Amino acid sequence: MGTPLDTREQQVEEVLDRLYEAYPDSTISLNFSNRLELLVAVILSAQCTDERVNKETAHLFEKYETVEDYAEADEDELSEDLNSITYHNSKADYIKTSARLMLEEYDGEVPDTMDGLTELKGVGRKTANVVLQHGHDIVEGIVVDTHVQRISRRLGITEEETPKKIERDLMGIVPEDDWQQYTHLFISHGRATCTARNPDCGDCVLEDVCPSSKLDGEVDLASGEAWG
Repeated sequence: MGTPLDTREQQVEEVLDRLYEAYPDSTISLNFSNRLELLVAVILSAQCTDERVNKETAHLFEKYETVEDYAEADEDELSEDLNSITYHNSKADYIKTSARLMLEEYDGEVPDTMDGLTELKGVGRKTANVVLQHGHDIVEGIVVDTHVQRISRRLGITEEETPKKIERDLMGIVPEDDWQQYTHLFISHGRATCTARNPDCGDCVLEDVCPSSKLDGEVDLASGEAWG
């Protein structure tokens, strides 16, 4: 297995240096042109691929342009407009209910605080962090999705198991200036190389510092289970 650096802080610095070089253009992959579109896209992306969301929102954003459009939409019709999205019935409810709350409480604007965003239906801390970072240029946390969770554990950067605890742990060791890109870099690497089921350790820029490397290691630290 690879050998991680002596401290978690040193491990993070080395990992980020290599990933910045490997993925210089890494950024959010959802398509949007304003904060409302971003909020809707991120809500739809839960347990659904960004590629699928982008395909659906291409026509959705032409039909629904304002908060009022979503708030006044027929929920069954909105759900039908989202029918290729995972859990589209629930997400139609989230979007319509959130739009009504934004009209009632925020003058039709997308909230710019963590508390305001997580008050919206279907919006947790991960979603709120994305909207704050890319809609309001406010970075107050690290977005912990499945790629960040998996790779941070594989690399020995954290031993925490839940997104909330992982985020808190990472915020203590990842430089604040890197909080936003940490997520994008790990997503890029997770899609390209460090996949969930069959990571390509032989072609990984981090293999020599990864304690989970399956080239000569036995355990996937992401799951705690032996490699198959």
